[in-house]
Amino acid sequence: MDEPADSTATPPPTPPPTSTPPVSDVPAPPIPPVPGAPPPPPTPERDALDRLVSLLGPRLDEARSLFDDATSRWRGDALRMGEGTRHRLRDVFREVGLVTRDDWDELELRVAQLEHRLRLLEDQGE
Repeated sequence: MDEPADSTATPPPTPPPTSTPPVSDVPAPPIPPVPGAPPPPPTPERDALDRLVSLLGPRLDEARSLFDDATSRWRGDALRMGEGTRHRLRDVFREVGLVTRDDWDELELRVAQLEHRLRLLEDQGE
């Protein structure tokens, strides 16, 4: 038969504490604004941020414009320096008697054209 529950029984062991906080302590992710809904109420932090952006906004645009201009000038200078260096090296190579890759490719093309013309002449003579 069924025996009555023993009142002296020990309760089940409790699990060890974990390092992750309980779900109720985790902040909820921000809710994205609904289109057409009124904006959230202003907070002191939001007001200060809005004032800062309104004061620095034009200056940030000017700084961004100056940065863009400087980087585009730097790129242009780097390109011009690269082209100038390439021309000077090509002149030095020619003076020394070295053949550049462009000259080599041009010579290969001319030789191929001459071989083709010779084959045409040989075919006409037969």
